[in-house]
Amino acid sequence: MLRMGKLTDYATVVLASLAQEPALTLAAAELAERTRLSRPTVSKVLKGLQRAGMVISSRGSQGGYRLARGPEQITAAQILDVFEGPIAITECSGASSQCGIERQCRVSGAWQRVNAAIRRALEEVTLRQLAGLDSATLRVADLASEIRVHNAT
Repeated sequence: MLRMGKLTDYATVVLASLAQEPALTLAAAELAERTRLSRPTVSKVLKGLQRAGMVISSRGSQGGYRLARGPEQITAAQILDVFEGPIAITECSGASSQCGIERQCRVSGAWQRVNAAIRRALEEVTLRQLAGLDSATLRVADLASEIRVHNAT
């Protein structure tokens, strides 16, 4: 099963909270309260997001964190890259493959196409959509319909 880690999931929740009011600077404690995540978890996530340039921090009594750019400019792929690294569903799908049979493998090309399609799909989903701020936000029911239509053809 392909599954992102908990820190990536939590990062999305924290970023979505910041996206609700992008001009507002929020302390880690406030973000923890808003997201119902533990303060140490929120702090850990914010450090990673800051290193990646997705949030800006400021010190002082009015300090805290805010988005470094608009929620429409941050993609699901970028968030995943911060905590999971580059998307690679197989060894040969990554940028630096270490697979010993890659030259004679018949399936690597197909898996690389699948990996590229997943990457493109993740690049099309913005934080604005993840945060539910965009009318183009996909709902689970919509996705289920798409899957049923695709499987029927």
